[in-house]
Amino acid sequence: MQWIIFMLLLFISSMEMLTQNRWKKQASTGLLENCTGCVLCSEDNGCITCHHRLFLLIWRDGIRQYGMCVHTCPPGYFGVRGLEVNRCTKCRSPSCESCFSRDFCMKCKDKFYLHKGQCFRQCPPSTAAQPSTRECQETCVPGPWSQWSACTHESQSSGCKWGVETRVREVPGAAREEGASCPALLETRRCRMRKHCPGGE
Repeated sequence: MQWIIFMLLLFISSMEMLTQNRWKKQASTGLLENCTGCVLCSEDNGCITCHHRLFLLIWRDGIRQYGMCVHTCPPGYFGVRGLEVNRCTKCRSPSCESCFSRDFCMKCKDKFYLHKGQCFRQCPPSTAAQPSTRECQETCVPGPWSQWSACTHESQSSGCKWGVETRVREVPGAAREEGASCPALLETRRCRMRKHCPGGE
C-alpha cells in the first residue's frame, strides 16, 4: 500500500516539474509571442527583463502595460542604457519623431520645423523655414553699407585704365550664427581711374 502511495506522489511531482519546465522553455526560446528576447517574461504583460544588448520598450494602454524587447527604439523614443536594464524612453514633445534626450529633439514630425532641439509649427523670429531639411535656419541681418573704396587697378590708384571699387557691410556678432543664411556682404563695381593718361586719352 505504501509503495502505491509513493508511486502516485512521484508521478504527480514529475508531472508538475514537466509542466514548469515546458513553460520556462517556451518563455526562454521565444515560443510565446510576447516573450521574444526576454530574460524574464509575463504571459499577460510581456517582457520584464531583456538580454543585455536589447532595450525594454513598455507600451501603455490605459492602466495596462505591455513590455517587449527591441534592438532599436521606435520613432518618438530614445534608448537609455543602464546597469540593470536598457530602456526606451519616450520623447517629451508629441511633435518630436526622434530625440537625443527627453527634452532635445533631433527630427520633428511632418508639419513641424526643428530649431535648437524643439519643434515648431512656425519658425521663431529671425529664422527662416528650410522645407528640404524641415529646420529653422538663423537669418542674418547685416548692418549698413560702407562708403565705396578708392578706385584701383592691380593695387594702383592712378592710370588710364578702368578699375574696381568695393564696399562692405558687417553682421553684428549676435545676429550671425554658424549656418545662417546671409545676403551679400561685399559688392564691387567698375570705375574709371581718377588720373588720366598723358595726352588726354
